[in-house]
Amino acid sequence: MRKVAESVYWVGAVDWDRRLFDSLVPLPDGTTYNAYLVEGSEKTALIDAVDPDMVDTLLGHLDGVEKVDYVISQHAEQDHSGTIALVLDLYPEAKVVTNAKAKSMLMDLLLIPEDKFIVVGDGETLSLGDKTLTFILTPWVHWPETMSTYLAEDKLLFSGDFFGSHIATSDLFVRDQGRVLEAAKRYFGEIMMPFRTIIAKNLEKLSPYDIRMIAPSHGQIYDSPGWIVDAYKDWVSGVAHNLVAFPFVSMHGSTRLMVDHLAAALSERDVRVELFNLAVTDIGKLAMSLVDAGSIVLGTPTVLAGPHPMAAYAAFLANALRPKAKYLSIVGSYGWGGKTVETLAGMIPNLKVEVLDPVLCKGLPSDDTYGALDRLADAIAAKHKESGFQR
Repeated sequence: MRKVAESVYWVGAVDWDRRLFDSLVPLPDGTTYNAYLVEGSEKTALIDAVDPDMVDTLLGHLDGVEKVDYVISQHAEQDHSGTIALVLDLYPEAKVVTNAKAKSMLMDLLLIPEDKFIVVGDGETLSLGDKTLTFILTPWVHWPETMSTYLAEDKLLFSGDFFGSHIATSDLFVRDQGRVLEAAKRYFGEIMMPFRTIIAKNLEKLSPYDIRMIAPSHGQIYDSPGWIVDAYKDWVSGVAHNLVAFPFVSMHGSTRLMVDHLAAALSERDVRVELFNLAVTDIGKLAMSLVDAGSIVLGTPTVLAGPHPMAAYAAFLANALRPKAKYLSIVGSYGWGGKTVETLAGMIPNLKVEVLDPVLCKGLPSDDTYGALDRLADAIAAKHKESGFQR
């Protein structure tokens, strides 16, 4: 147990070893599963639980806690809810307090009986005696049932996955802001970005509350939260940056020559470029770049008449994450023909982008190819300037 505020304790777990989340998301720095115990003068509430692999850590923190009256479930995903049933076994009189959508999910995912629930609505309160919890529905951060909990007396927001970051550290509070900002941006890019327009509304919903501290379900506690709120406002805004996210793959070097030439041409035109060699890249880094990018360029050779599978995966990922980019193009080489452009274009229906003229060449790039790449760089630079992207 670690003290967060008066009669408020962190009782979560640090997972130093985990390197993959949902069999999909890289965790280069591990993660935390944050649970919080709030002891009022009359009632005690546990806010969220931990991943099932860390149940012994949670139960160890609760050793000596005589009663838990309420288990607040802010998010039904199992890394936060998976041990709730075991907590209920330990405290059989406890009730699970959550919203209607989360109740349905918890019954399906964990088989918790219906009579164990207290359902709360948006803005409802729960008194613990000298402490009061207010429930704020924040849907699609990042599931449909997600909510936050505000502790009025301490001006403390338990935000769930909102404002989260995957970092394993012994720090309870943010002490390395630069490191946490990068991890929070990665977290946003990987799981929050598809819902950024809804998240913008949820940010507005939080604005009436006097929030002096934010305690997320992953990562460290923000005891000066203004900067992370400002970062989220930027990430969810519709204003992109003067940046090209450029994922690519090359088999025999032809596409790589084109990629390097275009990257240099864009840099000469004062357009920032971030290259991602898909054969070796950290997909989380690509997701972070997509948070800001004004344009996306895909580089791919042709394989069996279509794009390289890694380029197809990058297109699929961008389509799923729905970044704010306004422009897209494709460059690459082929041996005898194919439908690379048509295939990739059909994979991105969610992206509301203008497609700039692609540049494909047969075999090694020629002088004509390099000229076409220069014209593409001109077009991207002009579009970015016209759109007023952040520099």
